[in-house]
Amino acid sequence: MRARAGRVTDLVLFRVLAPFCHVGTDLSVSKMLPRLILSLVFFLGVVPSMARESRGHISVVLLGATGDLAKKYLWQGLFQLYLDEVSNGHTFTFHGAAQADLEKGRQLMYGHLKNLACPLDVPPDRCAMLKDQFLRLTEYRQLKAEEDYASLNREIRTVLDQEGLEEVGRIFYFSVPPFAYGEIARHINSSCRPPARAWLRVVLEKPFGQDLQSAQQLAEELKTFFKEEEVYRVDHYLGKQTVAHILPFRDQNRKHLDPIWNRHHVERVEIVLKETLDVKNRTGFYEEYGVIRDVLQNHLTEVLMLLAMELPANVSHSEDVLRSKLQTFASLQGLERSSVVLGQYEAYNSHVREELQKGQDYFSRTPTFAGVLVHLDNLRWEGVPFILTSGKVLDERVGYVRVVFKNRAYCAQHESTWDAKESQCKPKQLIFYIGHGELNSPAILVSRNLFKPTMPQGTWKELLDRPQARLFGQSVSDYYAYVPVADLDAYAVLISHIYHGKKESFVTTENLLAAWGFWTRLLTDWENEAPRVYPGGQENGHLLDFEIVGGEVSFVMKETLEVMMDARNGQTPDQYKTIQSRFRQSRLITAWSEELITHLAADIEKVAISTVGQSGSFHVAFSGGSSPLALFKQLVLHHYGFPWRHTHLWLVDERCVPLDDPESNFGNLYEHLIRHVRVPYFNVHPMPVHLNRRLCVEEDKGPELYANEIGALVANASFDLVLLGLGADGHTASLFPHASVGLEGSQEVIFTESPVKPHQRMTFALPFINKAKRVWVLVMGKGKHDIVTVVSRAGNEPKKWPISGVNPTSGQIAWYVDYEALLG
Repeated sequence: MRARAGRVTDLVLFRVLAPFCHVGTDLSVSKMLPRLILSLVFFLGVVPSMARESRGHISVVLLGATGDLAKKYLWQGLFQLYLDEVSNGHTFTFHGAAQADLEKGRQLMYGHLKNLACPLDVPPDRCAMLKDQFLRLTEYRQLKAEEDYASLNREIRTVLDQEGLEEVGRIFYFSVPPFAYGEIARHINSSCRPPARAWLRVVLEKPFGQDLQSAQQLAEELKTFFKEEEVYRVDHYLGKQTVAHILPFRDQNRKHLDPIWNRHHVERVEIVLKETLDVKNRTGFYEEYGVIRDVLQNHLTEVLMLLAMELPANVSHSEDVLRSKLQTFASLQGLERSSVVLGQYEAYNSHVREELQKGQDYFSRTPTFAGVLVHLDNLRWEGVPFILTSGKVLDERVGYVRVVFKNRAYCAQHESTWDAKESQCKPKQLIFYIGHGELNSPAILVSRNLFKPTMPQGTWKELLDRPQARLFGQSVSDYYAYVPVADLDAYAVLISHIYHGKKESFVTTENLLAAWGFWTRLLTDWENEAPRVYPGGQENGHLLDFEIVGGEVSFVMKETLEVMMDARNGQTPDQYKTIQSRFRQSRLITAWSEELITHLAADIEKVAISTVGQSGSFHVAFSGGSSPLALFKQLVLHHYGFPWRHTHLWLVDERCVPLDDPESNFGNLYEHLIRHVRVPYFNVHPMPVHLNRRLCVEEDKGPELYANEIGALVANASFDLVLLGLGADGHTASLFPHASVGLEGSQEVIFTESPVKPHQRMTFALPFINKAKRVWVLVMGKGKHDIVTVVSRAGNEPKKWPISGVNPTSGQIAWYVDYEALLG
C-alpha cells in the first residue's frame, strides 16, 4: 500500500519541482542539487502555500489497456494530458485495466508505455524525466468481477486519504467492445463510483449500435447506470485539428461568411475520406458494418453537422452547440435508394472467405465504397447538394471538406491575366483539409478572391513553402493557406476535452439516435443489393465517378448488362427492343425498365399535348407506390415541352397519414414531380385525408369532398388518364382482394382498409376508375412476375384480383410491363 501511496507523493513533489525543471535545464545531479534542495524547502513548508495548493486529484482508469487502440493512441493521449496539466494544480494516477492476469497484463501494458513520446520542443532529458514520472503514477489492474472494481475503489480512496488529497474526478475510458459495456457499466455504478462531490466521466468508443434499434437498446442500457452528462461518446474525427476548427473558423469569420454561407452562393459541399488500404485482418468487423456504418454514419455526418448547423452566438457553449446540431438533424431530407451509389473492391470477397472461413460460393454484399447525396430542407441550404464520399482501396489517402461557391462572373480578359486575388473568374473555394494527400498535413485554404480569413495566432500559421503544389485545379499560391503550428493527435485533443468537460466535442445520445434515424432506412433499403465491383487503386479509372441528375446520384459509367441468349435462334441483346403486343386482350408495351419508362413518359406527354389542344386542360390521376417515381424523374428531366400549366394532378389513392408524412402518396408526388415543374398550385389536388386535425374520419366526409371537387372540374368525372400500379396480391389503387367496398356500386371515392400499415386508405372505387378515357397500368420488377402470370390468365374476378376488374366502359386500357415482370 505504501508503494502505491508513494506514487501520489511522487506526484505532489513533482508538481512542485516541475516549474524549476524548465525546458533546457541541465538535470545532472550535481547541478540540480541546489535547486532540488530549494524545492524540498518549498515542499517541506518554507512556502507552504505552494506545496499544499491543489485543485484536487483525478483518477484515470483505462479499460482495455493492453489492446491495439490503447497501444497506438490512448496511452500517448493520456501522457500528453499529463504533460499539459501536471503543473496546473491537479494530481493524477493512471490505472490500466484488462482481463489478463497481473503478470501478463503488466508485461503487455508496460511494453506499450515504452513507446511514449514527447513533443519535439521538449528536450530529451526533460522528456525522460516526465516519462519516468508518468510511469511511477501508472499501475496495471485486472478488472473482471464486481469485487475487482470494489477493490480498485477502496484502494483509490485509501491512498488519497493517506496523502490528504481530495478526489475531484474519475475518468473511465472504455477501450473495449460494445457488448461488454453493460456489464462494466453495472460494476462501475455499483462498486466504483467516485465520491459524491466528484464528477464521473465515462468515455465510450464506437461503434454505438448497427442501426437505430440497436443504438436505442444500448443507450437505454447505459441510461440505467449513468447520467447523460457523465457519458462521452468518442468520434475521433471531432478531435482532428481541422475538423475541431470548423466551428471556431466560422465564428471568427462571421463577417465574411454570413453573407455567402447559404444556397444563394454555395454551389455544393463535398465531404470526403478516401483510403488506399483494404480491410484485410478486419473483415469480421467490416462484414458486420460496411463503409456507411463505419465512416459515413459517424465521421462524415458529424462534419456535415459542423458545416450546416446554424452558428450559436457562443460556439464555446456546449448546450447551444448540441442544440443547434439537433435542429440540423431535424432538417435533413430522408435518404432514398437513389441517394447513394455503392461499390466493393474486387478482392474483398476473397478476404472474407479466407478470414471468416466461408465457402467459395459465398459472395458478400457489404459495400466498401459509398457516394451519398444529402439535402437539407431549410431556407439556408435548400437545393445545395452535400456529397459524402468514402471508400477503401482508392487511388489516394486523403480527407477533406470542399465548399465550392457559385461563380457568376464573366471576365473579358484572357485567363493568363487573371489575378488570384482580384479576378472573380477564378474558382472560389473554402477547403478544410483534414490530412494526408497532396499536403500531408491538416490545413485550411480560402481562395484569395473570396476573403482573407482571420486565424488564431499561435496555433495556426501561414503555409508559404509549397506555392506550386496544386489542389482542386488551383495552385496553393491562389489560396490563403494555413497549417497548424504543431501537429496534435486527435485522441490527445479529445482526452484533453474529456478532462475539461467539453461536451460539444462528443456525441450525445440524442445526436446518436438522430444520426441512426437518418441512415437506418437507407441501410435497410440497400442490404440485399449488390454493390459495383471495382479493381482498386489507380485501376479504378472512372468506374466510381458518379453524377447528380435531378436530385439523384448514379455512376457515370454504366455497367454492361449481360443477357443469356439462345444460341439456336441467334438472338443478340440489340434485338431486345420495345415490344408491342397484347395482354388481357389489350395493348401491351414491354421493354427493359429504363426504356419502358422512357416510352411511357413520351406517351403521356403526347396525350397531354393532344388533350390540351382539344379541351384546354389535361386531368391525370396517379396511383401511389414506388413504380411511378422513375416516371416522375423522366418527366422532370426530359420533357420540357410538357403542358404543365394546363395540367391538373390528382391522386387515385392515398394513405391516411399527414400529407408531409414519408408514407404519403401526395408527399412522394410533390417531392419527385410537383416541386420540379411549373404546375399552378390550384391545379394540384391532394386527397383530403387530413381534415379538422384528424385523419380519415367518416364524419368529415373526405371522400364526398374529393368526389365533388372532381365533379366540378373534370368533365363528366371522366379523367383523361388514370395511371395504376399492380400489387403482388393483385390489388390496384387501394382496392384489395376480398374488399367489402369499392369493387362495385355508385360511390366514386371511398375509405378502404389495407392488410399492411398504414391500414386506412382513401381511394377511387373500381367503377369510377372505369369511367376514365384512358387507364394505363405500370408493372415493373421481377417480384411482380408471379402475379403478372396469374392476371394474364384470369377472367373478370375483381374479388380475387381487383386489377382484373379494370376495364374502362368507353375508354382504353394499356399495360406497360417490363421484361423482368413479364418474363421473370
